[in-house]
Amino acid sequence: MKQIREILGYLLGGVLFVGLMPTVMWLASGLPPIVHIGALRASVTGVLMMGGLALSVWTIVYMKRRGKGNPMDAFGHEVAPRTQHLMTDGPYRLNRNPMLTGTLLYLAGVVVWLWTWQAAAVWVAFLAVMLVQVVSEERRLSRDFGEEYDAYRRRTRRF
Repeated sequence: MKQIREILGYLLGGVLFVGLMPTVMWLASGLPPIVHIGALRASVTGVLMMGGLALSVWTIVYMKRRGKGNPMDAFGHEVAPRTQHLMTDGPYRLNRNPMLTGTLLYLAGVVVWLWTWQAAAVWVAFLAVMLVQVVSEERRLSRDFGEEYDAYRRRTRRF
């Protein structure tokens, strides 16, 4: 049962962040053509999207292997098993939220790809919602890991 819940949590995250959010951005933009965007824009899009996905996947794999779980909960509801150890190295050396940073980079690539103010507005709205989530998660991590997390928070950027 635990393994099924974990797989469903990762699948849900993939569907929401990799599939649904770009679709919402595209729909909000009025269904602009998604081909023939020019070499420069295509290159920037590719670097942002692939770099963001790579950072997110690295974080997921690292969390699973080293943290024995996933630190994410959605506004107080556990989505996948929580980590048993505070992660402060690997991708967490870069910042406290490398998976979200990767997602934001990926979605920034979608904004460059679509190149509309509506896509950018969806990105900003997503960021605002995620900031609320991050603050909630930080409170939980502080409760779960105490001074160890508080020290990590003082020496490491949020993003």
